[in-house]
Parts: sequence; C-alpha cells; structure tokens
Amino acid sequence: MKKLLLATAAGALMAGAAGAEEIKLGISLGFTGPLESMAPAMQQGAEMAMKEVSDSGLLLDGSTVVAVTGDSTCIDAAAATATVERLIASEGIKGLIGGMCSGETIASLENVAKANGIVMISPSATSPALTDIEDDGLFFRTAPSDARQGEVMAQIIADRGIETVAVTYTNNDYGKGLADSFAAAFTANGGTVTVNSAHDDGKADYSAEIAALSAAGGDALVVVGYVDQGGSGIVRGALDSGAFETFVFPDGMVGQALEDNFGSEIEGSFGQNPAAEGEGREAYLAMAETAGFDGSGAFSAEAYDAAALMLLAMAKAKSSDPAVYKEHIMDVANGPGDEILPGELAKALEIINGGGDVDYVGGTSVELVGPGESAGTFREIQFTDGKLEVVGYR
Repeated sequence: MKKLLLATAAGALMAGAAGAEEIKLGISLGFTGPLESMAPAMQQGAEMAMKEVSDSGLLLDGSTVVAVTGDSTCIDAAAATATVERLIASEGIKGLIGGMCSGETIASLENVAKANGIVMISPSATSPALTDIEDDGLFFRTAPSDARQGEVMAQIIADRGIETVAVTYTNNDYGKGLADSFAAAFTANGGTVTVNSAHDDGKADYSAEIAALSAAGGDALVVVGYVDQGGSGIVRGALDSGAFETFVFPDGMVGQALEDNFGSEIEGSFGQNPAAEGEGREAYLAMAETAGFDGSGAFSAEAYDAAALMLLAMAKAKSSDPAVYKEHIMDVANGPGDEILPGELAKALEIINGGGDVDYVGGTSVELVGPGESAGTFREIQFTDGKLEVVGYR
C-alpha cells in the first residue's frame, strides 16, 4: 500500500509538471535596415512583457516564455520570409511579434504564417493594405493603420496654417499607403499637394529628387520615409540646397536618430507617431527605465503590448496553440473587464485564471477595432532648440 501511495503521489507531481511548457515567441524586427535604430527598444519592450509573465508563474501551470529573435531587415521580403520560416520550423515558436515594416509583414503573413497557423501581432506595420488582408484570423497589430495617420497628419498641418506641401515617400507599401492616405485627407480639407513622388532607399545622392520637389514647391516638405535610410538623405539634400526649411515627419522618421542627425537645422519642423498619454504610458516608461532602456522610442510600448496580448490570450484560452488562443486576443484587448496597465500582467493572469475578464490597456491605450488593429492615438512632436519635444496628443 505504501508503494502504491508513493507511486500515486509521484504520478500527480509528474502530471503537474507536464502542464508547464517552455513557450517560444518569435520577434521578427529590422535589426538591420532603414529602421535599425528603433528595433532594439522594440525587442526590449516585447521581452520585458515575456519576463514579467514568466516571473509570475501564473501562465498555463507555470509555463515560461522564451524570446527567439530574427532579423526581418524591414525591407527585404525574402529575408523576412526566411527568418520567419526558421523561427517556426527550427525554433517551434507559438506566436510572432512582427513584422516591423509593412511589405515584409505582408510577405511573412501570406507566405509563412498562414500556412503554419501562426499568430502574428505587429507593433509597427501600418499599411492600410493590412486592414483587409485575408489572414485566417491570425494577424493583429498594436499600431494604427496609416489611413488614420494620414488624417491626423493632415489635420496637424492644417492647424499650423500650412496650405501647400510637397510629398516624398519611400517606394514601398508603407510609403505609398501613407502618402496616398495623407494626400486624400489634406486635399479634402482644402490643402494643396504640389507633388506626391517616390524615392528609393540606399542612394548616395538625392539631388534629382530634391530638384523635382523644389520645382513643385510648397510651404513644407512631407517626408514619408525611414530615418536610417532615404528619408534622412532627402532631408539632408533639401537642407543643403535650401529647397525647404520646414519638414513634416510621420512615424518612420520620428526617432532619436532624427535629432542626432539634424538637431537645430530642422528647427520648427514637426510631425507625429503612434503613442498614448496617461497612466499606462507613464507606467511603461518607468518600467523601461528600471530595465535599463529608453521606452519612449517609437513602437517600443506597442511591442510590449503585442507580447502581453498574445500571452494573456493564451491564458484565456488555456492553451498555447495559436489555432485556439487566436480567438481570445480581441477578448483580452477590449472591455468589459478589469483594466490592466504595464506591470500588472500577474494581476491579469490571476483574474483570468479565476474565470474573470480583463480589459488590457497597456502602454498604448490598447483598443482593437475591425479585424484586430489599434484604433490609434498619436503624439504630436516638433523641434525646438534642436530637440524633439512632445507638444500634444491626437
């Protein structure tokens, strides 16, 4: 009888241990390429959420979460696809934080994630084309669509009394989608777009593009580009030639590199990028500071929120199987339920494990609409005394 009891107890312990998993989540970001300066803080944000959940011991019988990273390059669809294939086939990930840029995100989703049934939550892919893409319920994003950003940018420019602008955009899904969205909104509000033309990244000389933009003219130049690539090349060329003095910067240009590259040269220039204000953002910034990185970087909080949503959905589904937990991402992202801020993931897991509901607010005031994308709040920035400062939220 004693041996039987010991065997039964050992079996119970083994069953409990068997319930815990090592859950791998992939992070596919452009660690090289036109937004490489933004990628590290995004990775750190996602990994901070994973560590918070692992440390709680409350996910799926004490499962731990491990990050596996890959370089999407941001602009090379083939490289991004190969990266995601590796993360799925070799690493066995149960979800993907990424992609980073819209074109490679579309390629990764259509060529790899759908075929393998892997959930993707992008913190930064903003092309309007992703709103209606056929995704089998696998794709979500914590960044708002550029259809919304175009409207916000048009309003910010109009509010500053600027009536005519030239537009240059990086020649890909992100650039064209945002440029077209903005142009439609700006002209609908009575503004004039003098030219809306593409530029290619990776060029040493943008004098031809600057000459065309200058000939068209405008009170400001809208640069829908990448801060670590052609966008900065366009700005440098425009400044050196005296073609434009005032620039408008959307999300792909708003980063520390912009301040480092130009500082007081772009005094009075302005723009916007996705970011929320309030208690959630302040909590995230404080957590990031404690963890040793700057959480104010573009899309860093969105990456934290992407990882958090994925893990809370697993808890709600009682499964790490993407085919199961994908149905619960909208549930944990929106009300009703207890509001959850950064640093409160253990609290969220306790509520979910107890049968309750959560409304994940996170660091970016998460509210997923439509097919699972952020409704969107933007911070308005401008350059004053050579420094990027936040002047409001939209």
